Amino acid sequence: MIELHRVSKETNVHVILDMDEPGKSSIKTELAFLNHMLTAMSFHGRFRLNLVATGDVDVDPHHLIEDTGLVIGSAFEQVRLKSDGIKRYGSALIPMDDALSEVVVDAGGRPYLCWNVNWAQPRAGNLDLSLLRDFFWGLATGGKMNLHLSVRYSENGHHAAEALFKAVGFAIREAYKPNQGGTARMSTKGII
Repeated sequence: MIELHRVSKETNVHVILDMDEPGKSSIKTELAFLNHMLTAMSFHGRFRLNLVATGDVDVDPHHLIEDTGLVIGSAFEQVRLKSDGIKRYGSALIPMDDALSEVVVDAGGRPYLCWNVNWAQPRAGNLDLSLLRDFFWGLATGGKMNLHLSVRYSENGHHAAEALFKAVGFAIREAYKPNQGGTARMSTKGII
């Protein structure tokens, strides 16, 4: 279990991540759509995520969304650093009705976000969907992971986003599975 807390002048984010004891997650941000997406991500990733995040959403939800991604990503990086080796790679192709989203993860300690997403609508509920890129940038940066995200097609932005978050959860679960043979088996260099 990993517990992290980040406080800035813009946000206050507290995360508990448990990859070993999956259970019902508790997600509480000031953004209902983000709560819905993170619940889907943790459920389909089969990890428990307890999160309380507040921020200056009266200014713009950007800070809260990005910092939430950073702290969750940092928790995954702690999982990697404390492990005796993980599989490192994971992928998922997840449909949701009209939408098909694809995610590939390399949890090898090198952050990068490849974003191939176009939204069918600019908003889902009252959230500007373009802000979700900020979440995933934070996740990749904090988690020191390569994160390649694509929405192959969709007619509904909500469905595309939900398929994307589900796929991220699934792919992360695969990437962080324990690897027999320790960390040396994660790279031809013998170390990441």
